Amino acid sequence: MLDGVLSSDQVAVLKEERAVLADIGAELAVQEVPDDDRAALVASVEQLDDLFLVVVVGEFNAGKSSLLNALVGEAVLAEGVTPTTSQIHVIRWGETVSRTEQGDGIEEVHLPLPLLREITLVDTPGTNALERRHEALTQEYVPRSDLVLFVTSSDRPVSESERLFLQAVREWGKKVVVVVNKVDILQDDAAVDEVLSYVREHGEAILGVAPQVFGVSALQALKARVEGGDETPDVGGLQALELYLRQVLDQSERVRLKLENPVGVAERVMTRAESAVDTRLDLIADDITTLGDIERQLGVYEDDVQREFKLRLADIDSVLHGLELRGIDFFDERLRLNRLPSLFDKEMLQSEFEKVVVGEAPAEIEQKVEALIDWLVASDLNQWQAVVNHVNRRQSVHADRVVGEVGTRFDYDRAALLGTLGRASKESLESYDRALEAREMAESVQKAVTGTALAEAGALGLGATVALMASSTAVDVTGLAAAGLLAVVGLFILPIRRRKAKADLREKIEALRSKIMSGLTRQFDAEAAKSLSRIRETIGPYDRFVRAEKAQLEGQKGRLSELGDRLRELKDRIVAVTEG
Repeated sequence: MLDGVLSSDQVAVLKEERAVLADIGAELAVQEVPDDDRAALVASVEQLDDLFLVVVVGEFNAGKSSLLNALVGEAVLAEGVTPTTSQIHVIRWGETVSRTEQGDGIEEVHLPLPLLREITLVDTPGTNALERRHEALTQEYVPRSDLVLFVTSSDRPVSESERLFLQAVREWGKKVVVVVNKVDILQDDAAVDEVLSYVREHGEAILGVAPQVFGVSALQALKARVEGGDETPDVGGLQALELYLRQVLDQSERVRLKLENPVGVAERVMTRAESAVDTRLDLIADDITTLGDIERQLGVYEDDVQREFKLRLADIDSVLHGLELRGIDFFDERLRLNRLPSLFDKEMLQSEFEKVVVGEAPAEIEQKVEALIDWLVASDLNQWQAVVNHVNRRQSVHADRVVGEVGTRFDYDRAALLGTLGRASKESLESYDRALEAREMAESVQKAVTGTALAEAGALGLGATVALMASSTAVDVTGLAAAGLLAVVGLFILPIRRRKAKADLREKIEALRSKIMSGLTRQFDAEAAKSLSRIRETIGPYDRFVRAEKAQLEGQKGRLSELGDRLRELKDRIVAVTEG
C-alpha cells in the first residue's frame, strides 16, 4: 500500500518504524506476554504492506452488514434481525464479483468498486455475539485496523456493552468513526440531532477525543441505490460518510493512520507487558521484604539464644561456685589440730569430702547440661519451623495476587519453588528425631568437656569427671603421718596444708569451670551456627530465585522503558512527516 506514495522523509520514518517494532518484538519474545498480544503486534506490522484497512464493528442488529451493502451499492452481505454474520468478510477490489473462503472463519469478497482501490473494508460478527468464537474474530481484527467504523443503532445508542467495547478499542490506540444507523426510525431532525449529540458526547468521554459521528439509514440508502443507481439523491444520509472516507480521509491522513496503527498496537502491548513486570516486581518486593524479615528474625534469634545460653551457663557456674565454697569451708573445718587423728584416715576423709563438698553437684551439672541441650534442640526446631512457615505463607499470597496469569514461567517457577519448600518442611518435621538430636548433641558436649586435657577420666561421664577432679584435692591433703611431731603439725604443717588445699581446690574448680564453660560454649556456638546454616540452606533456593528474578525483571523494565521512549519519539516523527 505504501510503495510509491511515500515521500523520502516518510520512507525514512517507515524504515525507523520497522526497526523499532522489530526490537520491540524481540524484547516481547523473551518476556512473559500473552500470545495474542504478540500475534496482534505481528499482524499490525504485516498490515503496513496492505491497503488501508477499515474494520466495521458493532453489536448484532446495529446494521453493520446493511451499512457495508449500502456503501458498495448492492446486497453482498446477509442482513437480519438475528445474528447473521458468523464470520469475517474482507471486502477487496476485484475486476469481477467473487467470493473466496480463506478458512478460519474468513471470507474474501471481491468487488469492482472504485473506493476499494484504496481501502479494504471488513465486516465482523457482533461484539455481543452468543458464540465466543464469533466475538473473538472481531477482537482479533480490531488490532489490525487502520480505522474502526463503529456502528450503533439510534434506538439504543452507546449501550453498556458498546461502551466496554469502545474502551477496549481505545486501548489499541485506534482512530474511531461512529455511525449511528437507523436514524429513519426517529421522529424528526431534532431527534436525530439529539441522538448524534448524545453519541458524540459519550464517545468523547469513552475515547478521550471527540469522534466523527455520522447519522445514516443504511436500509434506505441501499434501497435508493439499488433502485436508482449512482444518480440517486442522498437518501439515507450516506454521502457525508462516503465523502469523509474519500476526501477528508485523504492520502496523507491514511498514511498517518497506517503508520500509527502498529505504533498504537505496540504501545498497548508494551503497557500490558510493563504492567505484568510491575506486578511481578511487586511480588518480588514482598519476597525481598520476607527475606529481610527472616534475616532480622535470625539475628534476633541468635541474640536471644546467646543471652539465654549465658544465663544457663551462669546457672551451671553457680553449682561449681557452691562446690568451691563448700570445699573451702570443709578444709577450714577439717584441717585443724583437734581433727588431726581423722586426717590420717584417707578413705574416711575422701568419703566425707565427696559427701559434704561434692554432694549432688555432678548430678546437678549433668541435669543442667541436659536441660540446656533440650532447650537448644527445641529452640533450633521451633525457629527453623517458624522461618519455613513464614516463607510458605508467601505461596498463598502468590496465588491470590497473580489471578489470570498462572501459566507463565515466573508463576510456575515461583509456585513450584514455594511448594517444594512446603513439602520439604513437612517431610523434615515428620522425620525429625528430637531424642536422637539431643543425644548426639549431648555426646558432642561430653567430648568437648572431657577432652584430651582430662584423658585420665577415661570413659567417665561429665558428673563423674567433676567428682574426680574435686575429690582428688582431698586425697592430696593426706600423708601427714610422716610429719612426726604434733607441735610441728599444729604450728606449721596444717596451716600450710590448709592454704594449699584451698588453693588447689580453687585451681581445680577454676580449671573445671574453664573446661566446662569453654567446652559448652564451643559446642553451643557450633550447634547454633549449624542451625542458622540449616535454615539459610533451606530457604537458599527461594532466596536465589527472588534475587535473580528481581535483577531480570528490573532489566526487562528498563528495556521496556527505553523502547517506550523510542516509540513516543517515532510517533512524533510520524505526525511531523504526514502533516499537511
